[in-house]
Amino acid sequence: MPWSRLILTSYKLEAASMLCLVALAGCTSSPDETDPEPMGKEIPIHLFVPGALTQDITTVECTLSDGTATSCYEITVAGSPANYDVGPFCPGSTAATEAEVGIWLDGENLYDITGQFILNLSQIYNDDHWMLHDEKGRVRVTGTKEAFEAAARPDVAEEYENYCVEGRMEWLEGGEPITTTVRIPVVPVRRNTGTRAAPPLGVTFNGVRIDAAAPVDAILGAYTIAAFDDCGGHVNPFEGYHMHAATGCGEVGVAPHGETAPFALALDGYTIHSPMSGADLDTCNGHSTDAYGYHYHARPPELNGVLTCFAGAIVDQRGRPPGGGPPRGGPRRGPSLEAPETHDHH
Repeated sequence: MPWSRLILTSYKLEAASMLCLVALAGCTSSPDETDPEPMGKEIPIHLFVPGALTQDITTVECTLSDGTATSCYEITVAGSPANYDVGPFCPGSTAATEAEVGIWLDGENLYDITGQFILNLSQIYNDDHWMLHDEKGRVRVTGTKEAFEAAARPDVAEEYENYCVEGRMEWLEGGEPITTTVRIPVVPVRRNTGTRAAPPLGVTFNGVRIDAAAPVDAILGAYTIAAFDDCGGHVNPFEGYHMHAATGCGEVGVAPHGETAPFALALDGYTIHSPMSGADLDTCNGHSTDAYGYHYHARPPELNGVLTCFAGAIVDQRGRPPGGGPPRGGPRRGPSLEAPETHDHH
């Protein structure tokens, strides 16, 4: 059973991501000194599970964000998880139980979107305008592609306020998952200063794209709840199914004592592991161990977002927008990685 449970978004994700990147534009500066991964490990492409990829991984020449010319793996993930079913998301009524629904997170708390949660929204957010259900207890859900696209816009029309917003795989073009292609350095290259993470953050070993934090303020501001499934994923028209938080789905292998198992590759080539409390992690949520070398731990799902920055150099993906979405901005300067900090995951 997953470690916790998670959300759904839409066009609002695109708008908020772009606003975030614009806000960070003033943080760019000259590249930092870089060093190869101390252990010299190639990234573990063997961890991708059957069905996660749509084609064989190839090796291509590439240039990293610091100007380093190197070799990269070109990886195309299927856009649909190879080892679990997508959904469920929104409740149908105020009688819905935990087993029937997905989750919602708001940057502070993680909720099962049960019928009781729907009934409690006005108390949770201290606003009497919340009313996602009618007098018969039926929850207003975006039940068509047209309703989903209208409710998921940044400028949500008034008639779609107080809706639980969910997308479905069959509403994607041709009813097919949207693949994502990324280039990731064969051997990661560490930086002294982190690079702020812009989507895609990476790809999971079961075939799913990882996006940045969801714009929960915009979602709540429209009196909508963007439902995630238990694995932290949702569907939108740009990327199809993708994830915003790690809840324990898709882990590969058995982790040694005191560690958690990996479930994804970040764009800089380091593995991403499930959240872990009590560890001394740097500002990008990473640390080094004998078993794994340098790697990340995903942030707790309620905090909204798997990673906030990359510790390694990445390939500029701007000219090759994965998943059919609009091009995104390039790398931004992040925090120093020299001094680790302790993260309290509780």
